[in-house]
Amino acid sequence: MITDTVPSPRFVIGIDLGTTNCSVAYVDTDEKKWVVRDLAIPQLVAAGTVESRETLPSFHYEAAAGEFPAGALRLPWNQDDPRIAVGVFARDHGSAVPGRLVVSAKSWLCHPGVDRTAGLLPWHGAADVERLSPVEVCTRYLAHIRDAWDFKFPDHRLAQQDVILTVPASFDEVARELTVEAAVQAGLSQVVLVEEPQAAFYAWLHDQKEGWASQVQPGQKILVCDIGGGTSDFTLIRVRRAENRKVHFHRIAVGEHLILGGDNLDLALAHYVERKISPTGDGKLEPRRWGSLVRVCRAAKETLLGPNAPERFTINLPGGGSRLIGGATQIEITRDEVQRVLVEGFLPRVSLDEKPAVRRSGFQEFGLPYAPDAAMTKYLAAFLRAHQHAGQDPAVNHAGNPARPDIVLFNGGFFESPVLSARLIEVLSDWFSEAGKPRWLPQMLPNARLDLAVSRGAAHYGMVRRGHGQRISGGSAQTYYIGVETAGNEGHSAVCLLPAGLEEGQSVDLSQRPFNLLIRQPVEFPLYVSSVRTTDVAGAIVPIDPLQMVPLPPIRTVLQSGRKSTADQAVVILHARRTEIGTLDLWCAEVTGDRKWRLQFDVRTASKPGMEVQAGTAASQGFVDESVVDACAMLIRQSFRKNNEGSTDRPEGLMKRLELATNSARAEWPSSLMRSFWEVLLEVLLEVAEGRTLSPEHEARWFNLLGFSLRPGYGLAVDDWRVAQTWKIQSTKVIHGRNELCRAEWWVLWRRIAGGLTAGQQHTLAEPLLAALRTFLRKAGTANGSPLGYGPHEGAEVFRLLGAMELLPQTSKAELGEMLLYFIARDRATGLRDAAAWALGRLGSRVPMYGPLNTLVGPEIVEGWARHLIELPQMPEKALFSLVQMARLTGDRYRDVSSELREAVAKKMEFANAPAHYVQLVRAGGELAAEEQKLAFGESLPKGLRIE
Repeated sequence: MITDTVPSPRFVIGIDLGTTNCSVAYVDTDEKKWVVRDLAIPQLVAAGTVESRETLPSFHYEAAAGEFPAGALRLPWNQDDPRIAVGVFARDHGSAVPGRLVVSAKSWLCHPGVDRTAGLLPWHGAADVERLSPVEVCTRYLAHIRDAWDFKFPDHRLAQQDVILTVPASFDEVARELTVEAAVQAGLSQVVLVEEPQAAFYAWLHDQKEGWASQVQPGQKILVCDIGGGTSDFTLIRVRRAENRKVHFHRIAVGEHLILGGDNLDLALAHYVERKISPTGDGKLEPRRWGSLVRVCRAAKETLLGPNAPERFTINLPGGGSRLIGGATQIEITRDEVQRVLVEGFLPRVSLDEKPAVRRSGFQEFGLPYAPDAAMTKYLAAFLRAHQHAGQDPAVNHAGNPARPDIVLFNGGFFESPVLSARLIEVLSDWFSEAGKPRWLPQMLPNARLDLAVSRGAAHYGMVRRGHGQRISGGSAQTYYIGVETAGNEGHSAVCLLPAGLEEGQSVDLSQRPFNLLIRQPVEFPLYVSSVRTTDVAGAIVPIDPLQMVPLPPIRTVLQSGRKSTADQAVVILHARRTEIGTLDLWCAEVTGDRKWRLQFDVRTASKPGMEVQAGTAASQGFVDESVVDACAMLIRQSFRKNNEGSTDRPEGLMKRLELATNSARAEWPSSLMRSFWEVLLEVLLEVAEGRTLSPEHEARWFNLLGFSLRPGYGLAVDDWRVAQTWKIQSTKVIHGRNELCRAEWWVLWRRIAGGLTAGQQHTLAEPLLAALRTFLRKAGTANGSPLGYGPHEGAEVFRLLGAMELLPQTSKAELGEMLLYFIARDRATGLRDAAAWALGRLGSRVPMYGPLNTLVGPEIVEGWARHLIELPQMPEKALFSLVQMARLTGDRYRDVSSELREAVAKKMEFANAPAHYVQLVRAGGELAAEEQKLAFGESLPKGLRIE
C-alpha cells in the first residue's frame, strides 16, 4: 500500500524573543552534518542606513510626522514609507525621544495588573503616538524577523518551517498563550515553545558535540541561572542514569517569575544619579529627562561593570523644561560607586537561610510589577532551599548540603559583566563551603555567547525533536491531588491525580473510581501538590496532610449543562493529563451519558513549595450557620410575595428584619451571607418574577439589596459568574420607570458592583449617559438645569456610577471630567455638586480601586481638574477628599501630579482643617484608612475587604 507522507520542512529555526534583544539561529537539514548557524538580521542602524546584526534589539520607535525624510525608515523588503522602526536605530534614537519608544514589551506580557491585550505602550508616551498592546509590539518584532528570513530565503518562507520560540521557564499560562498569539499575528501559526534555561543548556550540549557525556555524572544537579534584561529565571536539571547505561537529563524545578534583571540595575543607578543631581533629595526629573537618564545609565553600567572598566564615566543629560532642572547636566560617577550601588544592591552576600522581602518597595517607574526585593541572591537562596530534595535518587549517595548544585550554567546579558558573574560564584561558594575543608567551587559550564545561546539552543532542540541528540525530560518530581468530600470525612481527603515521575504529555485514567460532580451551582476544586509523597498511585484516596501536601490556587466555577438552571449532580470518572505547556488538564466524563467538563490548572507557576492558597479576601470572613441563612432567605421571599399589602413583611423594613435575624448590623454581614441573599433575590426574579414588579417600593428594595449583597462585584469565589447573571437584568431596565427612587436605585446597583463588570459592560452603561450629558451641555443648560432630565437625587447617582467605572477609556474619562467640572462650578444643587466632586475624584485617582493602571487619566489632565477645584470660591464638601485622590503621592513619576501642585493641595487641606492623614497622603503617600476607603467606594465596604 502506498501512503502519502508530508516532508519535514527543510529548516529548523530557533527564535529568542528577548526583553532586551532578539536573536535567530537555524539548522539547514539538507546538510549531512548539520550545524546551528546564526541569522544576521538586517535592520536600521541610522536613518536611511540598513545593516545586518546578530541581534535585533527589542525596542520599538514610532517617528513623528515629518521627523525624517521620505523613505528614511524603509527596509529592503518594504517599499512603503513606514513611520516605525525596531532594532538598533529604535534603541539608539529612541533614547533621546523616550515618549515615542517602547521598551520591555516582553515584561508587560506577564503583568497581571493591566490588560495585556490593550493599547498601553509606550507607557505614558507622547500624545500622538499609537498605543500598542504588549502582544502587538512582540508581533512587530516577530514580523521583522519573519520578513528578514523571507528576504534571505524567499523559497523557504519562515511560516513554512519548524519554528521554536523561547519563553521564560517561569512565564505564567497567560503569558505563554499571549506569546503564541503574537507569533500567530506575525503569520507564524505553528510554533513550538521551549523554556529559555533549557534552551541555554541545549546550546551547551550542541557546543560540546559528543564530549558532554564525560563532563557529567548521574546524581549531579545542574543550576541554570538565566538573568536577562527583564527577568531572573532559575532552573534545576538532574543528571540521571538511563536504562541503556547512558545518562539523561531531567528538569526538576523552575523558579517563580521574577521581573528582576538588567533593567532594574539601570533604574537603580538612575535613582542614584538623580539624587546626586539634586543633593537635597527633593527634586525629581520630569519624565522625559528621567527616561533619557535611565538609558544613559544603562551605558554607564555596561561600561563600568564590563571588562577593563575605566575608573570613571561622565553622564551627559540633555536639558529639559523649567519644571525642575532646566539646563543640560553633566555628572561624573566612579566605578567604585557603581559597584557599591549595583553589586551590593543586587548581589549582596547573604546567608543561604535568608528570605527575600515580600513587601513591594522597589521601583515602579515604568508601571511594571518588579520583584519586591532587589537582592537576586536572596531569591536564588530561597529557590535552592525549596528544591533541595527535588528529583533526588535514593540509590545515589549525595554528599554535602542537599541544596547545593554541582554544576552551574550562567546565561543572559547580566553575566556579560565579569564583576557580576564573579560575585554570584563567590556567593554560591560561601553558601556551600565547609569549615576546615578546601573552598568549594561549582563546576562551571562554558557559555561563549550569552546573547545567542538561547536561540542556538532552541534550534538544537528543534533537531532533538526530530530524533537528533539528547533530550531534557520534564517529568514531574511532584504528586498532584484534588480535594474530594468523602462520607464521614468531608473536606479532608484528596484523590491522587498525577503520580510523581509522570512526563509532560502523559495521561492518567481514573475509571476505576466514580465521583459525584455538582453542576449548575458554584463549586470549588482544591488542588494539592507534594514533593514528599512520591509513591502514591493514581486514584488513591489519602487524608490531606498539611505537612506533606501544599495547597495550590483552586478553580472556583460553575459547571453548566443544557438550558436548565437548577442545581444537579452527575456521576463522572476522571481523566488527568500534564500537558507540554505546563498545565494540568482534568476531564470529568459522565458515566451514563456523553457530557464532559474540562478543568485546567496552571501547575507550572503555581507549584512552588511553601506557596499558600491566596483565597479571596471575602472568604476569610467566615460563613454563617445555615439555619441563619435559611431564616434570612425566608424573610426575603416573604417580602417579595404577592398579597402582602399591610403586612409587616413589606420591603421597606426588610433590612432591619435581616439585622434582627442575623443579630448583627448590616455592616457586619460577611460576604458569604450576602451572596446567599443575592441567590434568593435572583430566584425572586427568575421564579417569582412578580415579586419585583409588585410596586415601586418592591423594585427599589430589590435593586438596593441586590447591589448591596454583591458589592463590590468581586472578592468571593465565582463572583464573576454572579455579576454575569446579574447583568442579564440590564436588558429589562426599570419596570417602574416613572418612579425616581426606582431609577436611582437602578444606578446604585451598577455602581456598587462596577468592579465586577467588564469593560464592555461599563461602556454599555456609560455611553447613553455620556451622550445625554453632551446634549445637555451643547444646549448650555441653565444654572439650575438638571442633566439628563433627572431630579437631583437620580442625577447624583448617575454621576457616582460614571465615576466608579474605572475600565472606561482614558478619552471618555477625560471628557467626563470636564463635564463634571461644569456642574461643580455652576450647579446650585448641593447633592449634585457633591456627587460630581466625588466622581471627579474617582476619575482622577492616582491609585485605582480595581482597574488596571493603563486606564488611569494622565497626570497633566488631572492637574487641571485639581487646580479648578482649588480655585473655586466655595468648594463642595466632597471635593477635599477628591483632591486627596488626585494628588496622593505614589512614587511613580508617570502617575503623580507635580510636586508644586501636591504642595498647593496640601496647603489647601491645612487651611480647610482637613484631617491630618489627608495631608500625609498627599505629601508622603500611604494607604487609605478604613473611613477613607469608605469615602472612596461611596459607602461601607464588606467586612474585612480592602479594595486597593
